[in-house]
Amino acid sequence: MTLEETIKKIEPLDKKSMKAAEMHWNRIAKPLHSLGKLEDLVVQIAGITGNPDVNIEKRALIAMCADNGVVEEGVTQSGQEVTAIVAENFLKSETTACIMAQQCRADVYPVDIGMVTDTKVRTDLKVAYGTKNMTKGPAMTRDQAVKGVEAGISMALELKEKGYKILATGEMGIGNTTTSSAVAAVLMNQSVEKMTGRGAGLTSEGLLHKIEIIKKAIKVNAPDKEDALDVLAKIGGFDIAGMAGVFLGGAALKIPVVMDGFISCVAALVAVNMCPDVSDYIIASHVSKEPAAHMILEYLHKKALLHGDMCLGEGTGAIALFPVLDLGIAVYHSMSTFEEIHVEQYEELK
Repeated sequence: MTLEETIKKIEPLDKKSMKAAEMHWNRIAKPLHSLGKLEDLVVQIAGITGNPDVNIEKRALIAMCADNGVVEEGVTQSGQEVTAIVAENFLKSETTACIMAQQCRADVYPVDIGMVTDTKVRTDLKVAYGTKNMTKGPAMTRDQAVKGVEAGISMALELKEKGYKILATGEMGIGNTTTSSAVAAVLMNQSVEKMTGRGAGLTSEGLLHKIEIIKKAIKVNAPDKEDALDVLAKIGGFDIAGMAGVFLGGAALKIPVVMDGFISCVAALVAVNMCPDVSDYIIASHVSKEPAAHMILEYLHKKALLHGDMCLGEGTGAIALFPVLDLGIAVYHSMSTFEEIHVEQYEELK
């Protein structure tokens, strides 16, 4: 599906299925709303899928792998070679996300959407060999930004056809906290200082340099904050574009998509700016340790379940939500109702 076709397919959530899920929760033999956000998430998934018989047994993580030209400005501790090494480790199940995914019964699909070198990771959705240095001009063309988003849409469609019921978003790309901070600062009309953190461990001096580089990129490119594609093309990354496409594709295909941390949240921000209805199809997992993460969640009106000071990326936070969702869904499907145990049902007190 093209980006335009995808956006046209996105509809509001199925209120009838959500109401049915709410009524079932209220019939379960426990105090009303006592599982809090777990109940809300089950109801949300019912609305997303259009089916109160909630099922997320087959789940997958999509890890978008890409390189960022701005790395040549010295904004990271690591070189671009690390992107390719970690990307291949996804295939060997040797990344943190893969080990966590094995415990959560989730399959992992790494995608080379824009690494500077080819690896054993699939390249059929590759847009280019890394972005350009955004301090010298646009990171990518507008057409490339569209292709990146459509690569994510393609992945959502591919996994929908394979029977997956829920998707998690992840990424790998040295320098992507720099691009993410830049995109978030523009789309949310916030200062670069507020939206920029230390990434994978910069010193205080390194953080100040990173902030100046982002400011320079924004000044050079003058992205239009009213046009998310323009912002993405000028100061974003292919990994952000791909994850934005997964969020859009998930909404069009009625599959819940789980945000990971800061970079994934920025991709969700891009997707929601393209089509506000996408927001209801997105599930928040955790509050990243990156300083801007909670601001983005608030901007998107999302409440994350997990608060663990995680900031690893790869999709680790999104995967960590799966076992918690499983607990809520187990109660939703398995617990007796008040009627079955012959106890009077609780009523809402006003």
